[in-house]
Amino acid sequence: MGDNALTSAAQPKADRIRQLFNRIAPQYDQMNQAMSLGLHRVWKQMAVDWSGATTGMACLDVCCGSGDVALLLARRVGQTGQVTGTDFAAQQLAIAAQRSPHLQARLNWVEADALSLPFADSSFDAATMAYGLRNLTDIPQGLQELHRVLKPGAKAAILDFHTPSHPIVSQFQRWYLNAIVVPTAERFELSEEYAYISPSVDRFPLGTEQVALAQASGFSQAVHYPIAGGMMGVLVATR
Repeated sequence: MGDNALTSAAQPKADRIRQLFNRIAPQYDQMNQAMSLGLHRVWKQMAVDWSGATTGMACLDVCCGSGDVALLLARRVGQTGQVTGTDFAAQQLAIAAQRSPHLQARLNWVEADALSLPFADSSFDAATMAYGLRNLTDIPQGLQELHRVLKPGAKAAILDFHTPSHPIVSQFQRWYLNAIVVPTAERFELSEEYAYISPSVDRFPLGTEQVALAQASGFSQAVHYPIAGGMMGVLVATR
């Protein structure tokens, strides 16, 4: 099968994912808060810390959703820095553009596909991605694009779900997805939209596999840090 055939096969899935995140945009922040018991903010801050972002940098947040991580980056880089948030769901970007008006001058919101970022090589000093890599139709291509747009020596910090190695924690994660995530989604009348999470976690590469994928994509170093008992993880890859 040629590359064009593979691209065509992946397109319907990509379109479904885009439609999904456009549909859930109005309740997205409330859902994240409820599903994680507020801890998603702590995990996102950890990703920003691991990205190495600091004052005056040009930073990129891929699959930015409603802008949580991009806003954290904007505070980190200060008035002399600039943050670009990309997402292929226009409704998510529309919400992001309305948040924290005092920070918007240092933020750019760009509708873009993570597999084909509209930026020149070596454009950014740091990058983040929160809960986006798992949803890409081509994870290696997404990592290659991150590598391409980062400057030499820059880091990407990628936060996402992870399958715990300990069987008891793995059982707890399964319970959490079924007993917390599903009822929360039902409360917001989004049970069908959030049904994808559990199977997507099952399919997602383990931390060691993510490290290998990052290295194969050209990153000089890669480390995966399990957090939340291994139910989440942050892949830190250095160009």
